[in-house]
Amino acid sequence: GYGPTETVVTPLLWKARRGDPCGAVYAPIGTLLGNRSGYVLDSQLNLQPVGVAGELYLGGEGVARGYLERPALTAERFVPDPFGKPGSRVYRSGDLTRGRPDGVVDYLGRVDHQVKIRGFRIELGEIEARLREQDNVGETVVVTQDGPTGKQLVAYVVPADANLADQAEFRDSLRRALKTRLPDYMVPAHFMFLAQMPLTPNGKLDRKGLPQPDASLLQQAYVAPETELEQQIAAIWAEVLRLPQVGLNDNFFEVGGHSLLAIQITSRVQAELGLEVPLLEVFQTETLRAYVQAAATFRAGSAEDFDDLRDFLSELEAI
Repeated sequence: GYGPTETVVTPLLWKARRGDPCGAVYAPIGTLLGNRSGYVLDSQLNLQPVGVAGELYLGGEGVARGYLERPALTAERFVPDPFGKPGSRVYRSGDLTRGRPDGVVDYLGRVDHQVKIRGFRIELGEIEARLREQDNVGETVVVTQDGPTGKQLVAYVVPADANLADQAEFRDSLRRALKTRLPDYMVPAHFMFLAQMPLTPNGKLDRKGLPQPDASLLQQAYVAPETELEQQIAAIWAEVLRLPQVGLNDNFFEVGGHSLLAIQITSRVQAELGLEVPLLEVFQTETLRAYVQAAATFRAGSAEDFDDLRDFLSELEAI
């Protein structure tokens, strides 16, 4: 059963029979009971389509009048029902949910754990849910932290196997798995493995106690670029990623790269080196060595192309 105190408890119930698939990492919070109403809405109070995440609003019988002697909080959490009778109200649960075609509602996390990175609105609970589906993942939490290239997603994982032998392989497997289920901008830049999550004295997650990721620690053993092209592209990568140096075996995404930086890499390689390397190569090759090998197979552009690209690059860097 699911239900906040403000709705006199249990407006939704999921009846699970033996063998029923959960269909999600969290158990569903169910379907509406009795003379209740419930909506999954966006920030503008528009109904979200089935399968799209939004905040759960609850109305109908059982909704409280408000908080005693707290008019400001009452006005914030109890709002006019956008689809009900005049004067009716709904309670903003603060829970991030999504509806299924059969009417069952899935719980994804808290709305206040929704973030915006590079223009994309991201539900951290959705990433955590996908991580919990993976083998050998115990506890996990995903947060945003400031990095050298702006805000970035960091996943903290307590492996179910305390004696994890190969962290690098586990990190790669998690990244590959998330890429099959989530868009690129929702795949964390860093995966940090902990023996246990830091807790506050009252037993809740201490987000301030989570260690800061260090991109340099995720770099491979340094293999210096040797050829002129390797050195030129390595210098571009290092400058864009804001790292002291980048080695041939370093993975673009593991050291802080993302889609917008990939565009900068592509633009600068063409503008400065005259090589028309498609943007897709950054995602397909990932390591500097493989990228340089791919770049060497592409032709140089015309002088007019370079002028246009330099103008575009100046605009991009100004964003």
